[in-house]
Amino acid sequence: MLKQVSIFAENKAGRVHAIMETLKNAQINVRAMTIAETAEFGIVRLIVNEPEKAKSALKDSGFTAKITDVIGVTVSDEFGALNNVLQILGDKGVSIEYMYSLMRCPHGNANILIRVSDLDKATEILTEAGVKMFSQGDLI
Repeated sequence: MLKQVSIFAENKAGRVHAIMETLKNAQINVRAMTIAETAEFGIVRLIVNEPEKAKSALKDSGFTAKITDVIGVTVSDEFGALNNVLQILGDKGVSIEYMYSLMRCPHGNANILIRVSDLDKATEILTEAGVKMFSQGDLI
């Protein structure tokens, strides 16, 4: 399981830069990032080396930030590998809320972050199926 930092930001020029500047000044290393947006605001989701420190720095800079648990899975870089993981979850009734990948994927694998409807159930299912998962400590 990994801790994801979610930041709510106005949808205007310079906001993502301000988030990244805040993290840089706090010496936070970003490992993964995705942005979802609407007309008025966006949600920036990050995997970082120090989630609590990042959240604190962002809040001190006026951002609304929270920490959410996500699952990290490693799949081989071959046709159908991600589909197999998604099928395992879907067959057991676990919904995918969103997912995105890490910026750096060593050893020819793809590292995927998944937010699911039932974290404990998904973790148990994937473990029983032998799916390789990773945690925050694996990203340091």
